[in-house]
Amino acid sequence: MYKATNVLIIISFLWLLVSFWNRDDLPGSIDYVSSIADEPRQTVSRRSPFEVRWEDVSYRVLPEYAYDLVGMVVSYRHHDDNSRMHRLADDHLNMLDVCVVWGDNTTTAELDKLDFWNGIFTCNVRTRDMAAWESFNMDQLSNNHLLSNDGDIRDRVRKIRVGDQIRVGGYLASYESPGGLRGTSTTRTDSGDGACETIYVERFEILQAATSFWRLSMWASLAALLAGLFVFFTRPFKSHLG
Repeated sequence: MYKATNVLIIISFLWLLVSFWNRDDLPGSIDYVSSIADEPRQTVSRRSPFEVRWEDVSYRVLPEYAYDLVGMVVSYRHHDDNSRMHRLADDHLNMLDVCVVWGDNTTTAELDKLDFWNGIFTCNVRTRDMAAWESFNMDQLSNNHLLSNDGDIRDRVRKIRVGDQIRVGGYLASYESPGGLRGTSTTRTDSGDGACETIYVERFEILQAATSFWRLSMWASLAALLAGLFVFFTRPFKSHLG
């Protein structure tokens, strides 16, 4: 019994490390919502600039287009209010950068063979598989700076994970913070500096949460590890006297 418990602890701990490391890997087969095939909808906005406040800071939002996007999350980066760049700019309205794909990238691209990650203000993709790279459409990927002063929306955004299929509605907008003016891209075909979409979010929904072997096995291995540790620390102590 003691030996089996020790083996369980070791194996579950190692498996927890492996599954945690791979928890954000995209599976090879994904059940997509039908609306993810559509291009983002963008229409000219007549809404006037408006003021919002967050964390005792005032911001001026300048809407350019009404915007509705359905995509699958391939990487993201939450912005801590105390991170250096945002603290220096006194910009806490930008809650998250999220990189998403849609359209042909959800039907013909080999996403599980591509690596995605977010920098401070960027989305990056790479692969060593030439066929996977050629199957990928860079015009159907976007990095989105999400803005909101709505506590409920911010709470929902915090729950996203890689592989989630989301819908974001609001405005492509420039905005002014005490640190200056930040603009937005208004096309999906640009790249480099200034190619990210800045969205003032009025609607946010996780249409379909992601499931993956690695994420499920991470929780299963954690449960097994905790069970093993419980047995280890509650089993009777035995002493041996010579």
